[in-house]
Parts: sequence; structure tokens; C-alpha cells
Amino acid sequence: MGIDENVRTGRHCVFRMHVHLVFVTKYRHKVFADRHLTRCEEIMRAVCEDFEAELVEFNGENNHVHLLVNFPPKVAVSKLVNSLKGVSSRRLRQEFPDLVRHYWRAQRLWSGSYFAGSVGGAPLSIVKQYVEQQNRRPL
Repeated sequence: MGIDENVRTGRHCVFRMHVHLVFVTKYRHKVFADRHLTRCEEIMRAVCEDFEAELVEFNGENNHVHLLVNFPPKVAVSKLVNSLKGVSSRRLRQEFPDLVRHYWRAQRLWSGSYFAGSVGGAPLSIVKQYVEQQNRRPL
């Protein structure tokens, strides 16, 4: 069996874990221009590196962003999300005064909610079928 170049290794594990994240702006305000999204990607890429994760893909529109993140099993997705949203909100509001006027009262750029979906590997139906087909051996 060949080694997949996308498989990562830890001290005691071999893994390939990806999550699709979607963050929407507070009140769904349409505040992002291309320059905001470009800087947001840079900030989020740096945060991912701090978690030993990789921002594989990033894109967005004027009121939300999509991220595809490859992360190690020692990282809780909720902690990664909190850092991504917190750091990017603080830095974007510091660097772009035009964002502050939309959120002067809330002091937050992102909505409190987010979407996180596991990505990669075989479809669930195939994994379920694989597990069902395992032969249990009596002891």
C-alpha cells in the first residue's frame, strides 16, 4: 500500500482530517470587499499555523467566508473556530476603520454561530457499508 501524500502523522497516530467552516458577519451585514477578504485570509492562515493546522482553501463574499482546514486530532474544532473568529475580528476591526462603523455597538465582526462540516474520505454510505461488512470472530 502506497503512502498518500495528504496523510499526516503524529507521534502516535496517522490522520487526514478536514473541516469545512462557514462564518457569517454579525447581522449578515454586507461589509467585505476584496481587500478585507484578502487580509482575512492572511490572518486566518496564521491562526491555523499556530494550531499546526493548514488553511487549504479560503474564499468569501460580502457577508460570509468559507474555509477548508486540515487539522490534527489534538485540536478541538470549537477552539480553532473561537481563535479564527476572535483574532480575525479584532485585527480586521483594528486595520479597517470602515468595518468599525458597522459594529461600533456590538464590538464583534462575526455572528456567534458557525457551520462546521467534516470533509474528505469516502461518503458515509460507503464507510457504513465497510463497517457492516467486517467479519466478527467469536473468541
